[in-house]
Amino acid sequence: MTSTERYPRRAEIIAVGSELLTPFRTDSNSLYITAKLNEIGIEVGAKCVAADIESELSAFLAAALARADLVVLTGGLGPTADDVTREAVAAALGVPLEEDPRLVEGIRMRFAARGLDMPQVNRRQALVLRGAVVLPNPNGTAPGQWLDHGAGHVLLLPGPPREMRPMLERVLAERLAPMSNARVLRRVLKIAGRPESDVEQVAQPVYASWTRWALPVATSILAAPGQIELHFSVRSETPDAGEATLDRAVTEMLAVLGDDVFSTDGRSLEQVVGDLLVARGWKVATAESCTGGLVASRLTNVPGSSAYVERGVVCYSNTSKTDLLGVTSALIEEHGAVSEPVAVAMATGILARAGVDLAVSVTGIAGPGGGTAEKPVGTVVVAAAWANGHRARTFRFLGGREQVRSQSAQSALDLLRRVML
Repeated sequence: MTSTERYPRRAEIIAVGSELLTPFRTDSNSLYITAKLNEIGIEVGAKCVAADIESELSAFLAAALARADLVVLTGGLGPTADDVTREAVAAALGVPLEEDPRLVEGIRMRFAARGLDMPQVNRRQALVLRGAVVLPNPNGTAPGQWLDHGAGHVLLLPGPPREMRPMLERVLAERLAPMSNARVLRRVLKIAGRPESDVEQVAQPVYASWTRWALPVATSILAAPGQIELHFSVRSETPDAGEATLDRAVTEMLAVLGDDVFSTDGRSLEQVVGDLLVARGWKVATAESCTGGLVASRLTNVPGSSAYVERGVVCYSNTSKTDLLGVTSALIEEHGAVSEPVAVAMATGILARAGVDLAVSVTGIAGPGGGTAEKPVGTVVVAAAWANGHRARTFRFLGGREQVRSQSAQSALDLLRRVML
């Protein structure tokens, strides 16, 4: 790219391959391309997965070029009849394909180095869009291509990650990065204990003003079981200014969301809980019924968790709650296994038996059966206990069995966090 060409600010990605539209293959290339483009200040506005159908791929490219400065296509550069990316781009741009003799010879030599004759079908990989810059591929037979088209740019990359990634990095280093000091900087706020609609209602008046800042902050809200994420991004040619803007945005949001925000630095909830335990020199134990050890699993997924996780007990049956935790059968009979008194007894029971500083318990109805009118499927109680007290909460979670279990574990970890705060 010469200094007179316009530096792209918005890109779109087209991942090519009918196999990516099946349950057996996942498009991981787009995530990698997005991350690398963001590093040099190029936002990705859209991405799609396209089947190996020339006419459809051509239409996708034409539509993308109408919106974006840069379109990146990955895949479909092989030698077989269903590798149609080159032909689709040629049709969309009205540019002919021409065989490059040097590429033909390079592919021939690559086969010869392995003692093989080049199949004639591989000549298709030497077809180059007129006016395109050929991008060498030392890791495969499919060269990439870069083509300036009007005010935009089209980049063709091979599909295999081991070929695509080094080629993309060379393009960024040699053609794009020298043209701009801009970076897309991001922050993520992770929130527990509030539904998405409530977070949006509180947060929207705050971030509405950020679009008018000297460095506008773009925002998005994402929901997952038991967790809401607020994503902030800013495009800045001065990293310090960008980080300062994000610091200001985070500070303003924390002022309205308070302790419901459990992470501003990318840490998971189990990492945050682990760090709080380490800071206090505390150990924790778990007693789980409906989650079947999921809380303990998440805690011990964190490296170094042996410093603070003492033990975990799965007590699924009422008998195990009595035998392992000392929960009396009379208490279970009076209140039911899914109740705050039983959850507190489970937590205090494991606290005493493990000799730890903090304990957490979970009991509930994960479904699909077992619910009643008073305690429907999704009813879950979590409790925490410590030397001088305890706390319990009852939830009504929606979703299938795995969603209920996931939200239950998240709520148990969040209760531990809030107790320590």
